[in-house]
Amino acid sequence: MLKDHPRRYELANELHARPFPALKAPCRAAFLAIKREEDAANRDRSIDRAHLEALLDRFGATHPAPGATHFFGQLGKHRLKWESHTEFVTYTLFSDGVAERPFDGTSFEVFPKDWLADAPGVRLTSALIRVESETHGDGIEDKLNEWFVPESLASSRVLDDSAVIASDFRIDTHGHIRFAVFAAADCGERRIGRIVQRLTEIETYKTMSMLALPRARALSGELGVMDGQLSALVGSLRAGKAGTEETLDGLLAIGSDLETMLARSAFRFGAMEAYEALVQQRIVVLREERFGGRQTFAEFMMRRFDPAMRTCRSVQGRMEALAERAKRAGDLLSTRVNVDRSEQNAALLRSMDERAGMQLRLQRTVEGLSVVAISYYALGLVSALLFPAAARAGLSKDMVAALVVIPVVGAVWWVVRRIRKGMEKS
Repeated sequence: MLKDHPRRYELANELHARPFPALKAPCRAAFLAIKREEDAANRDRSIDRAHLEALLDRFGATHPAPGATHFFGQLGKHRLKWESHTEFVTYTLFSDGVAERPFDGTSFEVFPKDWLADAPGVRLTSALIRVESETHGDGIEDKLNEWFVPESLASSRVLDDSAVIASDFRIDTHGHIRFAVFAAADCGERRIGRIVQRLTEIETYKTMSMLALPRARALSGELGVMDGQLSALVGSLRAGKAGTEETLDGLLAIGSDLETMLARSAFRFGAMEAYEALVQQRIVVLREERFGGRQTFAEFMMRRFDPAMRTCRSVQGRMEALAERAKRAGDLLSTRVNVDRSEQNAALLRSMDERAGMQLRLQRTVEGLSVVAISYYALGLVSALLFPAAARAGLSKDMVAALVVIPVVGAVWWVVRRIRKGMEKS
């Protein structure tokens, strides 16, 4: 038997782990996404699971399998879909039929208030989705005008005219985003489920992407201040007004602040790119067609969502460009330091040459004096050595000294010169 990889079945089943719900119009859904305010990606996920199990226990429902990141099951008369994502968890509650009063929030009331108060995080977003069964626009226009703000309303036909979707992406008085789905008579249950699922994903990923915007705005102000400081440092560096240590301290402060900003914002901006791509992809798969002359979801995102994303990318690029400028300024400062150091080394070498010349002259002076001193003592010795013989020849001691002074001085000079040359060779 061929041995399977230990995770083969786990990886294969992951592709089928999050099935779309099967919904029959008319129906409704209540959606909730919960996220920890800080460090959500590294949260203790067992707390999320415990919160889910507390809800299931209220209705006597079965628990998900150990280690599961998704769950779909009955919750009393309703059906609950729970998913655990990298930074958040989502709850989607599906109910048959629609309320007489559109978007009255009764579906959301299935979540107990005390259970909501104990949520391990804050509400990222929530939505009410109303699914009605209609065909080709009968009465849809009037309902859209009644339910949504016309200025923000986006609506379109999707999936080859299978349904009409609409939303103004505004938070209502109950704190929820509203979505309306008008399914055609031939729209299957699984297709309705896919549409509802796509709508909840668009809203969630849109909100997750927008989390980068407040951070980008805050960073933009800080970058403006740092940009001015860096420009001033570079200008003073060029003019030679600021000292090297002062400029270095300023560059180090700016560089360290930029690196800290990049490190702290890298995850948020990276996640923004991923979530934005998911939003665009979820809209594309809906295959939108214009309905009632209104803007489509794609056009709404292009006008309202894309500028926010461009702002975030602009701040991210500005931050990286400023870090590169700080690096180049550091290189310029390093070049200036190297030039100054080269000039100092050249001056030091010149002074060393001057000192070496002075030492050489002093050495020669000392050498001359040493020849005189040695010759003086040598002359005394030689005179004392030759005087007995010179006395028999009738020469006085001074005469002997006078006769040998030149040979003695020459001999001493030659010996000293030989010694100095020997030292220079070694």
